[in-house]
Amino acid sequence: MNEAVQSHPRLWIPGPVEVDPEVLEVLSTPLIGHRGPEFKQLYDACQPGLRAIFGTERPVFVATSSATGVMEACVRNLVAKRSLHLCCGAFSERWFEIAKECGREPIKIEVDWGKAFRAPLLDEALRKNPDVEVVFLTHSETSTGVLNPLFEVAAVVRQRPKLLLCVDAVSSLSTTPVDVDKNRIDVCLAGTQKGLGLPPGLTVFHVSERAMEVAKSMPGRGHYFDFLAFQKNHEGSSTPTTPAVSLFYALRVQLERIQREGLDARYRRHWQLAARARAWAKERLGLFPEDGYASYGLTCVENKKGFDWKTLDAEMRKRGHVLGDGYGKLKGKTFRVAHMGDLTMDSLEALLDEINEVMGL
Repeated sequence: MNEAVQSHPRLWIPGPVEVDPEVLEVLSTPLIGHRGPEFKQLYDACQPGLRAIFGTERPVFVATSSATGVMEACVRNLVAKRSLHLCCGAFSERWFEIAKECGREPIKIEVDWGKAFRAPLLDEALRKNPDVEVVFLTHSETSTGVLNPLFEVAAVVRQRPKLLLCVDAVSSLSTTPVDVDKNRIDVCLAGTQKGLGLPPGLTVFHVSERAMEVAKSMPGRGHYFDFLAFQKNHEGSSTPTTPAVSLFYALRVQLERIQREGLDARYRRHWQLAARARAWAKERLGLFPEDGYASYGLTCVENKKGFDWKTLDAEMRKRGHVLGDGYGKLKGKTFRVAHMGDLTMDSLEALLDEINEVMGL
């Protein structure tokens, strides 16, 4: 192992997460031409693992961008006029703002930060707004640590044959099942720097066949994120524009590692880590998300003792750990401990012991 890798502060922030040295090492692999046969082999090698994680028989596309780029792509490719956004935190709110900035007429239904959406709330909103074309859901709201009930929301959408569903699975993919095909999700997207345990720079996403049909007749899809261009290039085992080849190397290796671990085992490990972090938070400080709706990828801790965040951050950095501050209006009121990717129970227990000591808990 490289000494620099050994000595760096361990990341417990909700992205980018800690990346295993085996994955980091392959980033230095010599480059290949992205239009040659070597890259086609690399691209194809990633497909089985991606499809398994998404739970789909469809292609999984890979964009060289942050997830925000594909969030905008969903709006440009699928929404002619009206979309419905389920807002419960900063990132679900971002999707609503993107729709406005793209010139659409989005509407939103909101719940308090820390709360999750219930299916009846969505059903009521759709009855009042029958002209909505797409529902946008953030599965795991990274700013609040809330996990929305994806399967219940998807069931409401399925009752309306023409309605599309787009899901931000940025901090849930590979920590808990999303089952894209079973839930008839039309677009599911995730950045690779969270649950997949990779460096930032790629977004993986699925587009359903019926979403592709909608995109075909949508004017102003743009150039970089045109869904039809991704489909056409996928058929040639390639991407529409120059890919981050080094990150594809890392993606292939990480997918192989996930296959060796097994998806069920990976989900179980994340559930165990989440259960331990939640129990600690409830006992020592407070858990911000409502009971029964906390994310499996991170725990949002409510700072009920009013401990100074800057002091906690500085002291934990001295001990080799980087925590996540509260996001947006939750700064100073919460802090976040991410436990997604390849982290283990032993490392989490060691972290919690350090926080207990620093905060005098």
